[in-house]
Amino acid sequence: MMKILVVGGGGREHAIAVALSRTSETEIYSVMARKNPGIARLAKKVCLVSETDIDRIVAFAKETGVTHAFIGPEAPLEAGVVDRLSAAGVACVGPTKAAARIETDKAFCRDLMTHHHIGGNPAYRVFHDTADAIAFVKDHDGDLAIKPIGLTGGKGVRIMGEQVDLAGAIDYIHQIKGEVVLEERLKGEEFTLQAFVDGFHIVPMPLVQDHKRAFDGDTGPNTGGMGSYSMPDHMLPFVSGKDRTAALSIMASVVAAMAKDGIPYKGVLYGQFMNTSEGPKVIEFNARFGDPEAMNVLTLLSSDLCDVVTGITEGTLSAAKVTFEHAATVCKYLVPEGYPAAPKTGRPLDLGKTGDALLYYANVDERDGRLFTLTSRTLAFVGKADTLAAAERIAEHAASAVKGSVHHRHDIGTQALLDRRIAHMKEL
Repeated sequence: MMKILVVGGGGREHAIAVALSRTSETEIYSVMARKNPGIARLAKKVCLVSETDIDRIVAFAKETGVTHAFIGPEAPLEAGVVDRLSAAGVACVGPTKAAARIETDKAFCRDLMTHHHIGGNPAYRVFHDTADAIAFVKDHDGDLAIKPIGLTGGKGVRIMGEQVDLAGAIDYIHQIKGEVVLEERLKGEEFTLQAFVDGFHIVPMPLVQDHKRAFDGDTGPNTGGMGSYSMPDHMLPFVSGKDRTAALSIMASVVAAMAKDGIPYKGVLYGQFMNTSEGPKVIEFNARFGDPEAMNVLTLLSSDLCDVVTGITEGTLSAAKVTFEHAATVCKYLVPEGYPAAPKTGRPLDLGKTGDALLYYANVDERDGRLFTLTSRTLAFVGKADTLAAAERIAEHAASAVKGSVHHRHDIGTQALLDRRIAHMKEL
């Protein structure tokens, strides 16, 4: 019997809990800031507390006698939850505070790649002074990506020429007090490659493409992610086998570099890449599953996630023991009206007849059997089928069946959007 603690209460963590629950020899315990109805139904016991309250999390782990923990979000990783749980004898899927810097400190990530001569690093400069950063922007010929050094919940990057002009860039650097990484603006198509890592071995998952912009046609403000899709062959039509191999090689080199530097990486490593005319370039690394991308790959996982947990924590991870179904997936997130700037909260939802889609609960309140919107993404529906078109129909039917003050992107997973991605890559 594996007694495992899942830290986090979003859609990603619900997907983790669902995958763990497929094994009858598992007891799931949960720590989350707000009750997620889906996780609560799977968990033997729930502790509602801030996900960065490390003392309380460790105490709950001791109370319940969990042997393992799976850390979902980045904030507890930055707070050192793995270090403390490990010291208490709990084996963790998630990196230590030092290793989590691959996500939590963008300057650390870029400098690590530079020091170890790892490919895929865009041209960049790190700044800790507002005046110096602004002077660089003013003198630079061309657009830049402006990235706060620390965590931003997936919403902190500003792209010149797309989201902000020069004046907007300068204003943003003032807002973040000059603690910034300025990078060349990469042009191409984004894709996500996630991998399980045990400190030395790396096992890749199917490729996924996320969609950050709030509205159809990639318009509107950036969000935490409005949805994502994956293909039956685990590839994407604008990513060649050579491109995928290059991306995986970059990730393996990062894992090897961190081990060499004495900060071995264990957990899920998320590589966000831009496929450019020169091949894949690293946009960023995350120290955990993506949300929504976790829902695509964990829906497809056909091997036992508990065995993967053991492989990661014991350093015995093997690609031969990690298998995924060959099917397409489409994930569509429902979000409150007004999200992300001014979400309408406390509005009732009626699920309706959602058909064959898988439902993952995210930031939603359940009272007396009814669901109500909160401040962030509400529910995610995943369609799984032999073809992308069929998977998209399943997800769209489910998302459209929900009545209430919510909306979703209708175009995620459609052939029309995919064709635009392919055409864009051919142009480059």
